[in-house]
Amino acid sequence: MKPKTLLLALSLALVLPACTANEPAPSPESSSPSSPQATDSLDYAMRAFMDQEAPAIVAEVRWPGGEWSKAYGVRHIDTKEPAQADDRIPIASVTKTMTAVSVMKLVDEGLIKLDDPVNATLESFGVGLKPPGPITLRQLLSHTSGMPSFGEALYKTVDDLVTVSNQRLSMQRAMELTSTLPWEAKAVGSLYYSDSNYIALGLILEKLRGKTYPEILRSDIIEPLRLSKTTVDDALTNAPDLIHGYVTVRGQRMDVGVTQEQLGSPSHGVVSTMSDVNDFLAALFGGKLVSAASLAEMQKTVVQPFGLGIISWTEDCSGKPRYFGRGGFLDFRTIAMSSADGRYQATMTLASPPLATPLEDPDTDRERDLWSDQIRSALLETLDRLCQQP
Repeated sequence: MKPKTLLLALSLALVLPACTANEPAPSPESSSPSSPQATDSLDYAMRAFMDQEAPAIVAEVRWPGGEWSKAYGVRHIDTKEPAQADDRIPIASVTKTMTAVSVMKLVDEGLIKLDDPVNATLESFGVGLKPPGPITLRQLLSHTSGMPSFGEALYKTVDDLVTVSNQRLSMQRAMELTSTLPWEAKAVGSLYYSDSNYIALGLILEKLRGKTYPEILRSDIIEPLRLSKTTVDDALTNAPDLIHGYVTVRGQRMDVGVTQEQLGSPSHGVVSTMSDVNDFLAALFGGKLVSAASLAEMQKTVVQPFGLGIISWTEDCSGKPRYFGRGGFLDFRTIAMSSADGRYQATMTLASPPLATPLEDPDTDRERDLWSDQIRSALLETLDRLCQQP
């Protein structure tokens, strides 16, 4: 979820002094005998983020016959309790990949088709929200519907960040906010990243399944894969294994937490761990969640580099692209990556150094995007090394 289209909600429960360096040593890492050489650059990148006063960073890498995981920093700056590699974090828009899987299950069951218009399926398209023409499931999944993102109407001032974040936002309300924004015909078919696409997909899921989105995600993914530390609608306010994120508002650093606004969102609501995310990726690309035909559709590039709920990237040593999901709140950056065959995974989340929100300093958007790029590059380098090992 991009900060400029859906800004992270803020909690006023805790106002903290200026940032201090994180003192705790890294958590113990797990590895196989071959991992140190392959993961040295990843460990270096993690320590470099800590040198920028990041509160915490966690990562896990898997390959045939081995895995490596590590954490630096603290769960909470105030308590200074050391972060652990299997701590929970909000994974933001990596949620979209999970939502896409649930949607493709509908396709597998013949309940809906990728290229059929969904306008009649969504009542909200006829009440307030007026698409400029037929909109398909494929366009929603690939961010090519041209639909504006509700965050542009929800967060306009710093005061909105504080006030709106602590209110539960229903999917229907998110679509109503979307309807206040222009939806231009010329944008349909082009890449326009919008969280509203996945809100619409959540509504389609609920209508065709007759269950709430959280119930669907638990039934489709969380429970079958036994993702015991993954939630989509739990506040987790006092969870001892939750890593906290921070931003700066009007010169004061604030503890963000898991906010009411994100709970239950098919766009950005999941809280998980590096291990659980890698389990999910391994199952998806290993062919255990959707049919081979649906997985192939997800992997097709619609508009470079977006497929259906996933992003394609550079080829590995086998000549096949890698795929990843990307999540970005103002206080967290996540990249979750897999090989096309599901044999390799690499996931990292940075609790980013506290910066001002883009509403106070637009330049901070570029810095956050740079951190995401650096995480992706570090994960790719490690996977390249692992892939080339005999």
